[in-house]
Amino acid sequence: MSIKADSRHLYLQVIDHIKRDIESGKYKEKQKLPSEFQLSKDLGVSRATLREALRILEEDNVVTRRHGVGTFVNQKPIFSSGIEELTSVTDMIKNSGKLPGSQFLSTEIISATDEDCTKFSPTKIHNLIKIERIRTANHIPVVFCIDKIPEEYIPVEQVHREDSLLKLLEENVNKSISYAVAYIDTLSYHERIFNILDCQPDQSLLVLKQVHYTEDDEAVLYSINYFRSDIFNFHVLRKRF
Repeated sequence: MSIKADSRHLYLQVIDHIKRDIESGKYKEKQKLPSEFQLSKDLGVSRATLREALRILEEDNVVTRRHGVGTFVNQKPIFSSGIEELTSVTDMIKNSGKLPGSQFLSTEIISATDEDCTKFSPTKIHNLIKIERIRTANHIPVVFCIDKIPEEYIPVEQVHREDSLLKLLEENVNKSISYAVAYIDTLSYHERIFNILDCQPDQSLLVLKQVHYTEDDEAVLYSINYFRSDIFNFHVLRKRF
């Protein structure tokens, strides 16, 4: 089927055509697309045009291209939202209609490093509770979390009784988190984390590093969350001033 009866650039037409085929169910999630030769023939475009379209579709996380294997349709994220509103991972999963859960990998008391002290400054800290967890949605691993909390805030034996650390802080020491300073990054590959989250080697993870503060500007929690990019999609609302 030729798509040339359109005044737009051909690669844009190809992008729209492939997206429509995915939305209609012609190509299903995790399904391999036809070869570049076959797709370019079916669409009546050059392979160079097709490759440009696939490159953009991959940037938009619609497909994943695996060298020497083929192009696959990505799973639609179960959670897609702006991150302006501060909410827990537990609530993120609940809001997507899935059942949240936690698998605790380790809980230990560690000495605060100079970097840790800087993050919690001006509060003087000596020891931190470091918690490593897998967060699940309908029992599927979707987020790997590393959290650090000053030791005096939560007894170690209390950590495992509640999925939401934000709720634990509020219940134990009346520390209600008002806002967080977040840094967004990506991780292309990490053997341990990818194994924990059951990721493909060519997948990427979204990394959210956050220092959480009370309304009195007291830092009470530092977290690093590794989100599966095939499950979570974040965007930010930007306004012109």
